Amino acid sequence: MNFTYTISGMTCGGCASKVKSAFLKHPDTLSAEVSHQEGTAKVQADHKPDRNKLDKLLAAAGEYRITEAIEHNMTTKNSQSHASAIPEQELLSTWETYKPLVLIFIFVSGISVIAAFDAQAFSWHHWMRNFMAGFFIVFSFFKLLDLKGFAHSYAMYDLLAKQWKGYGYVYPFLELGLGILYLTAINLPATHIATIIIMGFSSIGVIRNMLSPNQVQCACLGTVFKLPLGNVTLVENLLMVLMAGAMLVM
Repeated sequence: MNFTYTISGMTCGGCASKVKSAFLKHPDTLSAEVSHQEGTAKVQADHKPDRNKLDKLLAAAGEYRITEAIEHNMTTKNSQSHASAIPEQELLSTWETYKPLVLIFIFVSGISVIAAFDAQAFSWHHWMRNFMAGFFIVFSFFKLLDLKGFAHSYAMYDLLAKQWKGYGYVYPFLELGLGILYLTAINLPATHIATIIIMGFSSIGVIRNMLSPNQVQCACLGTVFKLPLGNVTLVENLLMVLMAGAMLVM
């Protein structure tokens, strides 16, 4: 029998290895495949493993826990149907992965458009300022929902957070502060410069990790949503840098 478990707390390949080892220590487990990017563990066993034992093994391995368990009895016919449906499922998986991010951008962009109209005239400068305010406030909110989890994930790829763990706890408040400053338009030149420095430096860590074979989970939306660290994260950071630079020279 095959079982698929949704696992929380995994942020890198090392975490996946620890979770796999924990599952293999269970006497009923025959084999296990773990993906930190998907947040899943696919286990083969003669019968359903004892959940309490699994929870204890995962707790001993680190801050990991099972959030959902799905039982599968797969026949040859089902396997063939599954294989034929892989392209559609991959497409669905990509949409489901990035849907929260897309919706956030749509909502923030739409509200910024409305706020940018003044006396029936549209201002790109106001739109960018409102968009960046919404962007930083919303993203800091998701990070603050699990500050400890974000700090741990962020330290996996950010250069400063790797050296000083406290930076992962400070970073969400920096984003919140930038959002408030853009919203209130207090000392915008200094705010633009701070944005370029903070987001530009963060981009360096993203690029370094993209060039590394050990991929980790993106912490841009905290631990609430599982997003792979890659081009989308880099575009987010560089977009903030470009917008701040554009407003600085306007």
